Amino acid sequence: MPIASVTPWRVALLEDDSVARRYFESCVAAHDQLELVASFATLGAARQWFEQHTADVLLTDLALPDGHGLTLIRELSRSQPACEILVVSVFGDEDSVIACIKAGALGYIHKDSAPDDVGQTIIDVKHGASPISPMIARKMLAHLRGPVPAVPRPAPQLLSPRESEVLELMARGYSYAEIARSQAVSIHTVQTHIKNLYGKLAVHSRSEAVFEASRMGLIRSMKTADT
Repeated sequence: MPIASVTPWRVALLEDDSVARRYFESCVAAHDQLELVASFATLGAARQWFEQHTADVLLTDLALPDGHGLTLIRELSRSQPACEILVVSVFGDEDSVIACIKAGALGYIHKDSAPDDVGQTIIDVKHGASPISPMIARKMLAHLRGPVPAVPRPAPQLLSPRESEVLELMARGYSYAEIARSQAVSIHTVQTHIKNLYGKLAVHSRSEAVFEASRMGLIRSMKTADT
């Protein structure tokens, strides 16, 4: 009996630099699990395309000739929440990083330190990963901690004990599969818990959930998974 083919994830790319754009296009083309459905050099062209089309993944630069990638990130987070967004940029300033994460981006890759296999990084994102460089992670933690330690307040009983455990593991960078193994449950069960806590926190992505839960005092620690 023939094995059914798997529909590849549809990837759209927004990058104004022609050399970088060709590089990312080739990374996508190298994986049969991915399909490049659109590639743009300007924000206007990308926004116009997304008015009539959808994609599973968006790779977007930030500084563009006719605007900022954050505009498209915010729009797609509202109009196409199923589209996973990965930022590729040379910018590393705190404001841009935090704005991207708050707007809905799931990962942030520097062009000057991009992984050897960007296509595999995209596939990992579709499986629950959130690629963020160590420098960006440090900036996010500094932003979440704030300049002055906040006085601990009793957290409201918003999440169930199991949802809280899943959220803690998400904040530490565990993938869905790793969370399932650590909790001795199926990935489907983990996804159900995540869907429920997303609804309770009124968020649409892992990064938003971690940010909002930290702000509300629902996460006990922000240690990495290997500490």
